[in-house]
Amino acid sequence: MTLYTDEVDATTPDDPTPPEDGSATATDAGPPRARTAAAVVAGFTALAVGVTAFGGGLLDPPASTTDGDYAGETVEMMIPLAEGGGTDTWARFVAAELTGAVPGQPGLAPVNDDGGEGIVGTNHFMTSARPDGTEWLVSTASTVVPYLLEMDAVRYDFTELRPILANGTGAVVYARTAAGVDGVADLVDRDRPLVFGGIAATSLDLTTLLAFDLLGADVESTFGFEGRGPVNLALQRGEVDIDYQTTSSYGPAVQPLVDDGTAVPLFSLGQVDEDGEIVRDPNFPKVPTVVEVYEELNGELPPADALETYTAILALTYTFQKALWVPEDTPDEALELVRDEAEQLSVDPSFEESAAEVLGGYPLDAAPDLPERIGAAYQVDAEVREDVLELLERDYDITID
Repeated sequence: MTLYTDEVDATTPDDPTPPEDGSATATDAGPPRARTAAAVVAGFTALAVGVTAFGGGLLDPPASTTDGDYAGETVEMMIPLAEGGGTDTWARFVAAELTGAVPGQPGLAPVNDDGGEGIVGTNHFMTSARPDGTEWLVSTASTVVPYLLEMDAVRYDFTELRPILANGTGAVVYARTAAGVDGVADLVDRDRPLVFGGIAATSLDLTTLLAFDLLGADVESTFGFEGRGPVNLALQRGEVDIDYQTTSSYGPAVQPLVDDGTAVPLFSLGQVDEDGEIVRDPNFPKVPTVVEVYEELNGELPPADALETYTAILALTYTFQKALWVPEDTPDEALELVRDEAEQLSVDPSFEESAAEVLGGYPLDAAPDLPERIGAAYQVDAEVREDVLELLERDYDITID
């Protein structure tokens, strides 16, 4: 594959100190501070450019990764999103730690290809990646949702890939009090719908849209924002009424609004545990999940089919939000070597300390049963997919053949 880089100006804010009022609890250790993220990105950008200009031939010799040693190899990592964003920062940090731990300490060449919001780079990986353990793919919700929806542009299939590791995140839905919202009861039976600001219905927004649908919330959506940061600013200006922010952004973007009384947290999207049940987000233990809010509003659990659909999409987009993959035909010896090192990293106290900001307080998952669990999550039932397609067509005029 041809190496190149895209220049994007992006920063990642500090995570907050957990609030004391019980309204919401943010992670104890949030995302990378702006200068930390910038340093990580700048360092690896220089590396990628250097390989492009001088070291293309380094990637050509056949790899010998089945001997328990990656010495002399270079791992080429496809990041199908722009440099400087959250996924890029996560991928570069995790891969640098992992290649540094793998016997032989292979070189690392990150490659950013942000075409089609992640689809182009992922397609490219599927058609050109060598199955020898030296080519890794980064996935995120931006590439998983189009796969779920079987969009025409998607040429990749996660059943033809094998996971190295995965990492989750969380999110909280909140609203501005000036819109007449003091709590979850104000989501329904409204005189005027709340306005939700989104990026696209077929993006990470999908999980929140399903949550609104599950609750029967009086919400209408406006799309086209370039990120959640602009949505938060629009809410502060009174242009939208309701929003969600992921764990890493909640503290700096939302907590000040909660503290001064201009916004109120309503519910977290939750997490899917090992038993397939929705539980409270560990970084927001005092914030109810959408399922708990449904029970509060209706006095009973959500309908089984609606809950099944929401749970399936939540697992796809949040519980396994980011992952590293290799091609299906990668030798077992090469994959197991890397995965074993990833599993050891996940329980290493020094790694946990250094990774706390980047991982956002969610564990690095490289357990032996990860392939089975993530495989089950990515094999969405046909009825779940139909429910999602029906929602998109009925409420958002989006038809996907």
